[in-house]
Amino acid sequence: MLQVRDVHCRIDGKAVLEGATFAVAEGHRAALVGRNGAGKSTLLRLIAGEIECDSGAVELPRGARVSHVAQTAPSGAASVREFVLAADRERARLLAEAADGADGADGARLAEVHSRLDEIAAHAAPARAAAILRGLGFDPRAQEAPLGSLSGGWRMRAALAAALFAEPDLLLLDEPTNHLDLEANLWLAAFLARWPRTLLICGHDRALIDEAATETVHLHRGRTRLYRGGWSAFVRARRESLARDAAERERIEAERRRMQAFVDRFRYKATKARQAQSRLKTLEKLAAPPPPLAETPVRLRFPAPPPLAPPLLDLQGVAVGYDPGRPVLRGLDLRLDMGDRVALLGANGNGKTTLLRLLAGRLRPSAGALRRAPRLAVGYFAQDRAESLDPSASAERHVAAAWPEAGETARRAHCGRFGLAGALADVPAAALSGGETVRLVLALICCARPQLLLLDEPTDHLDMDSREALVAALADYEGAAILVSHDEDTIMRAADRLWLVADGGCRPFDGDLDDYRALTLRRRGGESRSRRGGDARRVERRRAAAARTAAAPLRRAAHAAEAKAAALGAEIATLEAKIADPALYGGEDAVARAADLNRRRVAAVRALAAAEAEWLAAEEALERADEN
Repeated sequence: MLQVRDVHCRIDGKAVLEGATFAVAEGHRAALVGRNGAGKSTLLRLIAGEIECDSGAVELPRGARVSHVAQTAPSGAASVREFVLAADRERARLLAEAADGADGADGARLAEVHSRLDEIAAHAAPARAAAILRGLGFDPRAQEAPLGSLSGGWRMRAALAAALFAEPDLLLLDEPTNHLDLEANLWLAAFLARWPRTLLICGHDRALIDEAATETVHLHRGRTRLYRGGWSAFVRARRESLARDAAERERIEAERRRMQAFVDRFRYKATKARQAQSRLKTLEKLAAPPPPLAETPVRLRFPAPPPLAPPLLDLQGVAVGYDPGRPVLRGLDLRLDMGDRVALLGANGNGKTTLLRLLAGRLRPSAGALRRAPRLAVGYFAQDRAESLDPSASAERHVAAAWPEAGETARRAHCGRFGLAGALADVPAAALSGGETVRLVLALICCARPQLLLLDEPTDHLDMDSREALVAALADYEGAAILVSHDEDTIMRAADRLWLVADGGCRPFDGDLDDYRALTLRRRGGESRSRRGGDARRVERRRAAAARTAAAPLRRAAHAAEAKAAALGAEIATLEAKIADPALYGGEDAVARAADLNRRRVAAVRALAAAEAEWLAAEEALERADEN
């Protein structure tokens, strides 16, 4: 169905694709994965014919219908249901022709039209469209609403519904879960697993790819490689491939060293000169070792919060809403302690964000009692927080505004905890990628070292490596966290407890996410995954949880060593500033004071070298644990 042959493409003078080559057979469902900024959206646009490549070719069968659901929301005066029905252009054209020919002007043609309408089951189309819209969260009233009256996220859902309804020969989905809640995401994964035509999904949702994809295309450094199976199979095959490449690289380098040693030893010895020259020619022809393909790991670290006595929050009979007479949530009896990891379940509009705003102190309860621990600091990641960033200010400048008492060294170290180290800390916010912007917002809400993190869809725009890093950071975090996410895998691996927000209240959910998935799919007309698949995922989650627990002491040791090195670096900078100050050298005890400062500086430099060695050893041990 789809052939991508040696495609090269430059955007704004930067090489994005450099020889991308892969094929997707008819009826196969492929996932396109890679880091943020790797060029996945560019590749989808090339396949859709929206842009041209510099060289190479994208080949599709003649007359193939291609639908590309990008990240741009549609609009218009038509209702959502009418917009979706119009996506089947053949049906719309035939219905219009049937209506025009109803006066009997061309009886033969009219019969052909009605015959074709029967073939494509046109009479069942409204019910099919309604089922898709219902699965994506549109109730009957919302289906009749004008498309232009909806928010951008809901209009993106409508665009997705239209593409699913049209059933093109090749469906291209670019981050389809970004605007979905968990319930719609679960339905979509089950729906796409039964997709009868060819599919290419660009996304970062591990559970969706594992369920829906039959193969995975990895885009890295402008090139592609095809792996059989979904995300889990790709990870295993990728790990094995990297190990083979590393072994081949070591073999070639060892051969080079052996030949070079022979040449260096015997090139000027008459009896061995000819052999040495032969080795030298062989050395020149020896293939270059394959470049390492492993990507630099993403690491996130939430700062350790000051301890507080339990409970952090205690709610008894609380009601909250935006209109005092019409609470959104009522009868809230909840408690939160240090170390709690809670994920909120519930469809969009049930009140999850309202609950987070209440806990963050942005809404006041209209009834009941809400008690907070004294000196409780809350870090609230809101979905619209990125909109408040100054586009012209760097990450370091944003942190300086949020943490004015910190010095530059501390501010840059804080940026580094969230993957914004070095020159990246000086890049204007407008030039950051979506994932980098999310990490900047996380850095800002953590400037006050909060004991409670409230995270409302933090995984939007994060690639899979960054999501892995977020899960690991939450595992190490000593405070409490409440998470809202459409990413099923993140919830399963990061949360220890589930709260269901539904029917005007919030209560603990008696079951795990597999139970909630089955419940949601039954309500929305989908099919749950097999028990066998659910058991396998439970085993994998337990294994991953055990691995995180085993690696936690190593992470703490690495964090402690890094903090020690940063403190010593700051101490050295302070001492050097004092030594360079001309005022130091005035007075009778100037020599003694200067000597004391120099002694302290030398001791700090030695301690820094030891701390950096300890830090390096801890990071290496952590990397070995993560690889295993």
